[in-house]
Amino acid sequence: MRSVVKMVCMGLVIGAMCGQTLAFAQQSGGNYVELKPENFQKEIDGKQVDLYMIQNKNGMVVKITNYGAKVQQILVPDKNGVLGDVAQGYETIDQVLGGQGSMGAFIGRYANRIGKGKFTLEGKEYQLELNNGPNSLHGGKKGSRFVVFDAKQLSDSSVEMTYTFQDGEENYPGTVPVRVVYSVTDDNEFVLEYEAKALDKTTVVNFTGHTFFNLSGDGGKEILDHIIMVNADKILEIDDTLIPTGVIRDVTGTPMDFRQPTTFGARINEDYDLLKLGNGYDHTYVLNKQGDELSLAASAYEPVSGRYMEVWSTEPSMQLYSGNFLEGKAPRDLGKGNTLYIFRSGFCMEPQHYPDSPNKPDFPSTVLKAGETYSGKIVYKFSAK
Repeated sequence: MRSVVKMVCMGLVIGAMCGQTLAFAQQSGGNYVELKPENFQKEIDGKQVDLYMIQNKNGMVVKITNYGAKVQQILVPDKNGVLGDVAQGYETIDQVLGGQGSMGAFIGRYANRIGKGKFTLEGKEYQLELNNGPNSLHGGKKGSRFVVFDAKQLSDSSVEMTYTFQDGEENYPGTVPVRVVYSVTDDNEFVLEYEAKALDKTTVVNFTGHTFFNLSGDGGKEILDHIIMVNADKILEIDDTLIPTGVIRDVTGTPMDFRQPTTFGARINEDYDLLKLGNGYDHTYVLNKQGDELSLAASAYEPVSGRYMEVWSTEPSMQLYSGNFLEGKAPRDLGKGNTLYIFRSGFCMEPQHYPDSPNKPDFPSTVLKAGETYSGKIVYKFSAK
């Protein structure tokens, strides 16, 4: 376990903490790839890219590149205390550049889809870049997925990523600086806290984290045995381009109902219109909550490893995605350890506002007026059963 010891004992860690993790490492024979910072060091768009590590005293480690603020690795123990990597990602920055665009990224300025890439704000119509059929997805052709964030290591357990969206960038109005802080707690929580301010114009914003999870620790294995719970009575109906119709459906009696823990695979191939449109689960759940309080959105359990993950969020909805666009094709889906990320080998739980909200006045507003600040929080809490 020399690799784990090296990771934990580098940087700012004090000796006592290093000793605690050394003991943990010696009893944990995990099988995962050690990501090396030198494989992520490159200049892109005139800015330096690197790999950043955050960790806690239990041996939990998260590694993130400031290119797209993309999570590349999350190491957490299974029921036997063995560390495993539960996030799909890549070993080098060149693989990231040629890989799945959203994998691990912090998504903005507008997460998810905007229908026909257009909306009207304060009487003016804006036409965005179309990068998802007839729609605009995840902020456009570039968005925050493909930009270099400024990064600052705040402590052993936290790192800050900042980026400023310029007025007119991707045809969105307004200058919007965003600050994201990734941290881990000693309760094995991976936390995303984000804040954005509209400096000069009214605009729209929607943010989320897009980590692809596989709690088995094997990123090349199907996730259909994962047992899922989603704390939502309702779901957004979508059209054949995955844009919400405006109708909100009750999940009762449908294969979209995850209020009782159910495996991904139990009903994913049923003859149901929303499943067919999404080629599996790729849908926005309206979370059961009162306002913007931090509340339980969902959970996932992998029975062989015993790893259990809870998702808590301040956001009003969550996109549940079952990895339907993973294809197991190199180079895009060739990840760490030469693992092919096959169809449905990763899943995403992405708390956020509703897609296409700028065109749906009945949806919770994503409008941010000049001078206003938007903030949110997502917590992925890991344990084992």
